[in-house]
Amino acid sequence: MINKEVFDKEIAICKKLSKKGNCAWGKCESCGVIPLLYKLHKGELLEDPAKINEVKNMIFKEDN
Repeated sequence: MINKEVFDKEIAICKKLSKKGNCAWGKCESCGVIPLLYKLHKGELLEDPAKINEVKNMIFKEDN
């Protein structure tokens, strides 16, 4: 598992790159990095597309 500090740093990178619409991993809409980071930090596997979108929306709306 990764700690909160590492999780937050990685999420910050995703947020920064999402402003461009994509990164080296691909397009943000179909990216699996957020579910992976969530699993590594929380220990919870996100498989349901609705739950994945909910978590992504929660993460990316924190800046607004």
